Amino acid sequence: MDILEDLKWRGAINQQTDEQGLREYLQQHKDLTLYCGTDPTGDSLHIGHLIPFMILKRFQMAGYHPIILIGGATGAIGDPSGRKTERVLQSEEQVRHNEKCLTSQMEKLFGTENFEIVNNASWLSKLTLLDFLRDYGKLFQVNTMLNKDIVASRLATGISYTEFTYQIMQAIDFYYLNKNKNVTLQIGGGDQWGNITGGIDLIHRIEGADHPAFGLTIPLMLKSDGTKFGKSAGGAIWLDPEKTSPYEFYQFWINQDDRDVIKYLKYFTFLSHQEIEDLAISVEKEPWKRLAQRKLAEEVTKFVHGEAGLRDAQFITNALFEGNIMELSVKQIEQGFKNAPYVEISKESKNLVDLLVETGIEKSKRQAREDINNGAIYVNGSRQNDCDFLVDVPNSFEGKFVIIRRGKKKYTLLKTK
Repeated sequence: MDILEDLKWRGAINQQTDEQGLREYLQQHKDLTLYCGTDPTGDSLHIGHLIPFMILKRFQMAGYHPIILIGGATGAIGDPSGRKTERVLQSEEQVRHNEKCLTSQMEKLFGTENFEIVNNASWLSKLTLLDFLRDYGKLFQVNTMLNKDIVASRLATGISYTEFTYQIMQAIDFYYLNKNKNVTLQIGGGDQWGNITGGIDLIHRIEGADHPAFGLTIPLMLKSDGTKFGKSAGGAIWLDPEKTSPYEFYQFWINQDDRDVIKYLKYFTFLSHQEIEDLAISVEKEPWKRLAQRKLAEEVTKFVHGEAGLRDAQFITNALFEGNIMELSVKQIEQGFKNAPYVEISKESKNLVDLLVETGIEKSKRQAREDINNGAIYVNGSRQNDCDFLVDVPNSFEGKFVIIRRGKKKYTLLKTK
């Protein structure tokens, strides 16, 4: 099975400009170079951004040469794709900061061998206005540009000339990489189809209709309930561990619906067809074991955060599930309880009954005593049956936290002021 057939099996192909031509080119050119671009509009990618780069990674693993383009120039302009209004232009300082952060993330995902990162500012910034108009603007028909889905969707609300010319800039990128890096394939999301075909048209106008240049887009990723993939109740799931901790990242994947998990295993992991088909049988016959979800969480967390990040996420997960809170470090508690309810308390020891009522965990002292006597209250993972128990706040997790559990799963984090 060639890589295109594998991508089809994984549901990872939406559109291709010339499927047969690309297949034949791949068979004849084992050194094919391809690229995918991202604009530095933020200082981290989220898992929605990760989708096309998973395809790029598969090509890398198959022996082809991937290039990632970070749009230092196009990012300063703003892609109109998927937007109803103009983007707020970023400062040059912010763009440079974002470029640095994204470069670091990509190097972590792709390594250093058979891989390259380029920045389109290195060539687009050298174009004069006269060069842009004479060498490239003359090759684009306004009526064709207006018919592009991205532009057509904005005509009712308005689009600036700046964002209107974005498609020309991206087309120049493909032409430049084709000429200088021998790039013959561009990959992108479905909303990039117009930009990709614009680049291919430019290459053909300059180099000739038979010059090899191909485009491939990926499908829009939707959950089984029809909502867009990539968000949680707390917002986007980021690749930056400071924005989304490895534990939160792991939990996002392990909590996926049975109806979605096999689709995500095909797309976001490098497991073999047989391994995924075996997990599909498990979902069908023994869903309560959640083997597929666990494997999905393990594979994607390891890919993004490495073995250390996976171990940390699993350690926190197991400690919380088993109630072994005292095994956690302060940093691990911050990860595991980032989105948990919390109450601020003073940094002094307190009677357990008083503490439960003051923090709202219990409605009354009578109820607090009843739950303590019944063994329903845990302090830092240890069950407390003594209503006179004194909670040693100053020595609890470096004086920063006390963790109260009521019943089997209801945790409350107490933070010292």
